[in-house]
Amino acid sequence: MSFTSRVREDLVAAQRRDPAARSLLEIALLYPGLHAIWAHRLWHRLWRRGFRFAARAGSQATRWITGIEIHPGAVIGRRFFIDHGMGVVIGETAEIGDDVMLYHGVTLGGRTHDAGKRHPTLGDGVAVGAGAKVLGPIEIGARSAIGANAVVTRSCPADTVLIGIPAKARAKQSGEDTRAVLMAPDYSI
Repeated sequence: MSFTSRVREDLVAAQRRDPAARSLLEIALLYPGLHAIWAHRLWHRLWRRGFRFAARAGSQATRWITGIEIHPGAVIGRRFFIDHGMGVVIGETAEIGDDVMLYHGVTLGGRTHDAGKRHPTLGDGVAVGAGAKVLGPIEIGARSAIGANAVVTRSCPADTVLIGIPAKARAKQSGEDTRAVLMAPDYSI
């Protein structure tokens, strides 16, 4: 996929997920979540080629500008969108599938200082509400939704809703809309 096709895909994904988006130009110029992911792609490329210091320095510069910290070692899929973004932290061994959406204040963090896989893996289509913490080398199944301020420390299968501290899981109801789950007051703390 060409660079311009990938940028356009990101812009359209943001427009589809954000009801406040007015134009692709506005999104391209004013959405720090997109700026962070575009920069991450460059830093990730450097990281994979062994330019670790340059990649880390670039990711820190991006953090200062956007308020979003994405480690250059994190693996991120297509059409990833961070809404608002301030305070998002994505750790080095995190893996994020396609069509994933995070709100502000989300942490995909570790729970240990041990080497190896320390951060979560989010399947395709996962949505994570504002302030949620997803911690450790756990797997969140595809199309799952994590409510605002939930603290998730255990893996879950696909099509799961996780809410609370510590997060409790339940199966997503048939036809349940992820956006509605993230915004419903009974799903937040």
